[in-house]
Amino acid sequence: MRDWAKPLPVNLAARLLKAARVRPEWPALRADGVSMTFGELEADVERVGSGLVGAGVVADDRVAFALGNHPDFVVTYLAVLAAGAVAVPLNPGSPEPELDGQLAVVTPKLRIGAVPGGQALATLRAASALAPVERADADLAALLFTAGTAGAPKAAMLTHGNLGANIAQVQDHPGLAIRPDDISLGVLPFFHVFGLNVVLGTGLAAGATTVLVSDFHARETAALVAQERVTVVAGVPSMFAAWLALPPGADGSFSGVRLAVSGAASLPDDVARGFRERYGVAVREGYGLTEASPIVTTTAIDGLARPGSIGPPLPGVDVRLVDSDGDDVLAGDPGEIWVRGPNVFPGYWHDEATTTVLTHDGWLRTGDIAVADDDGYLSLVDRAKDLVIVSGFNVYPAEVESVLSEHPEVAEVAVVGVDDAQTGEGLVAFVVAVDGCLPSGATLREFVAARLARYKVPSSLELVTSLPRNSLGKLVRRALDRPTR
Repeated sequence: MRDWAKPLPVNLAARLLKAARVRPEWPALRADGVSMTFGELEADVERVGSGLVGAGVVADDRVAFALGNHPDFVVTYLAVLAAGAVAVPLNPGSPEPELDGQLAVVTPKLRIGAVPGGQALATLRAASALAPVERADADLAALLFTAGTAGAPKAAMLTHGNLGANIAQVQDHPGLAIRPDDISLGVLPFFHVFGLNVVLGTGLAAGATTVLVSDFHARETAALVAQERVTVVAGVPSMFAAWLALPPGADGSFSGVRLAVSGAASLPDDVARGFRERYGVAVREGYGLTEASPIVTTTAIDGLARPGSIGPPLPGVDVRLVDSDGDDVLAGDPGEIWVRGPNVFPGYWHDEATTTVLTHDGWLRTGDIAVADDDGYLSLVDRAKDLVIVSGFNVYPAEVESVLSEHPEVAEVAVVGVDDAQTGEGLVAFVVAVDGCLPSGATLREFVAARLARYKVPSSLELVTSLPRNSLGKLVRRALDRPTR
């Protein structure tokens, strides 16, 4: 077992490329039927890293890039780390106003791919090679935008030590560890920490092969799992629900899968049970958050998972359940999940006030409420206030409400989450119109889609004459009559 007091190896890029020196001919990535070996990946990373330095990038500069799940993303991410700079992966599907806002926060030295002012990766490949520069565990490796536990999207600071620690914690877990002969499905978006560190980072560190998928389509992705002989599948609940809903003919698709894990939202019991019965694969559930790099707990242990449980913590992760006074709760009582470990982030980029509120003596206050049984298995009973999880992505209603309020025909608006069979949860907007006449749903959805990522667009809108408020004038979301989906 790892000594968690001992510093981890420096520069995450060097650690993730270790397999290039052990077996350079082994495929690291596969995309559209074409393989890229670890040796080829390392060589390309060194050329792009040299190009970044040649373009004036120095240690701690931010490099923003919006690229899909493609080898170019992997090369860019590793090259930025290797150069000692800070990787800022953004959603390539985000509209320009949202990207502009994120870029303004991180003020990148260089932009690559589908971001305003972004350049093609090919222009940065130099003839010379750059080996990963020395970095310390505390040095910043990435800025990942997240809704966070406080509401508005923020850039979470993740260090080389944070990301490396969570990879090590996964690899030290007998039920989660990835093997060199594994083939992992890389369908979760890499701009999200689940895809970036759990799928891509752990796969590279293990010397395994990752099959890259740019867009999720249930039927095609299931066929790819069979075709590529995938052994490890990581997804969000809506993906497993979509696979479960496939018509007859897909039943053998997952016969080679030895490990399936679900995260980012609660996995419905009927989906877990149905997937096991149809495909013969037990889907293990976990709990985590961007600020913890991300995994905190998992049910990936021997025997059947306990319904509704998110499991015990990973090795090297400390968890407390705390009441409103900051004291540990009694066994069986609900308490807020506090997390501590080398995987926990140092804070939000240029937001010391929020960081101070969310951290206490090294503990991260998640805002999520859980109970623990006698064996230390946690079960979520509530979560961060007002948070809605759409297809595994955190959405805070306040952000969507702020955008809708900019529309000249909207006087007031409240956005809430509702159950949705396809996405886990969806968004419904209750709108008070300026003149009592609601603009068409398509018009308002297009208005939001032009400013925020697609998953933040309400799926339906309801015209109301007023919004419920308490005596202090604060919106009472629970009093809204939410439609059944």
